[in-house]
Amino acid sequence: MDLNILNEFTEASVEPAVRGFLHTPQQPNGDALVLTHGAGANCQSKLLTAAANAFADAGYLVLRCDLPFRQSRPHGPPFPNMAARDREGLRRAVETVRSKTAGRVFLGGHSYGGRQATILATEQPQLPAGLLLLSYPLHPPRKPTELRTAHFPQLNTPALFVHGSRDPFGSHEELRNALTLIPAQKLLLEVESAGHDLLGKKANDDLPLKIVQAFQQFFK
Repeated sequence: MDLNILNEFTEASVEPAVRGFLHTPQQPNGDALVLTHGAGANCQSKLLTAAANAFADAGYLVLRCDLPFRQSRPHGPPFPNMAARDREGLRRAVETVRSKTAGRVFLGGHSYGGRQATILATEQPQLPAGLLLLSYPLHPPRKPTELRTAHFPQLNTPALFVHGSRDPFGSHEELRNALTLIPAQKLLLEVESAGHDLLGKKANDDLPLKIVQAFQQFFK
């Protein structure tokens, strides 16, 4: 039975504001995780909710939050010129969570959210203790030469990548090759038969727990 406490969360005293849901574990381990969504979703996506619940069950304080672009409009993809503001929103979220825990604060995101998290980590290496990247969007579907890896050589924050074998944004082989550009410690958790949303339509209920276990082992 899930005994963790879930509350809507808003910190409007900062700009951009931090909005989402805070998962407070019954048995905290002292560490925290900020999770955010992809370009076509919000923080209430099935994947983010399942991951947040699993991490809270393991003792992490978890904030899953909406990026500034999603706060400004409920539907539609982000505008390229808003990316810096989205990263500022992530920075504010990490700082807000840091005020609530004495332990490490990790930063994670699905697809676009994860990409912005990696760029933010190159801009402010001391901000997150580590990264959790769910379905990193290596390139647009059917455009394998348009790689989103220009900042990888500057990424010095340890990172766990979780990627599905049927992800049109990059194959396992493509991602393995791209990860060689990253000087930091990194680990790729390959999820067979999963697409970009990882969980998919068929039951994959044990995946969030597997992600937590890989995360704990990697960042122990």
